[in-house]
Amino acid sequence: MAKETTTKKSAPKKTKVTVVAKAPKVAKAPKVSKEAPVSRLRIRVRAYEYKILDLSVKQIMDTAMRYDAVVLGPIPLPTEIKKYTVNRASFVYKNAREQFEMRIHKRLIDIVNPTPKLIESLTNLSLPSGVNIDVKLM
Repeated sequence: MAKETTTKKSAPKKTKVTVVAKAPKVAKAPKVSKEAPVSRLRIRVRAYEYKILDLSVKQIMDTAMRYDAVVLGPIPLPTEIKKYTVNRASFVYKNAREQFEMRIHKRLIDIVNPTPKLIESLTNLSLPSGVNIDVKLM
């Protein structure tokens, strides 16, 4: 163990301290040109199987990249889970139940300033069955 040594301290001297508050620095917002409004094509893709969903999203991304579009995503959204509880027997055995669930996987893709050729190619895209697509122009 280490020994502690004590020394006699004199009373601290009083000094006058002046505090000057500085205004916080505010970052300037980048200037946005009013000539070109930004439009977005928001694509929500939903499917029960994530593998088919990922292949569909890859196909959409490849089509967008072919037309040199600015693509944001794919952003995975929370998986929607629907659970169902069913009685095993129709009448007697109340405690015997089965539980089933359906998982709906979702992805979000934003395309900034889409061209008419890109929109046309996306509408002509053939995707596997079981894939649901919602397209909004914002």
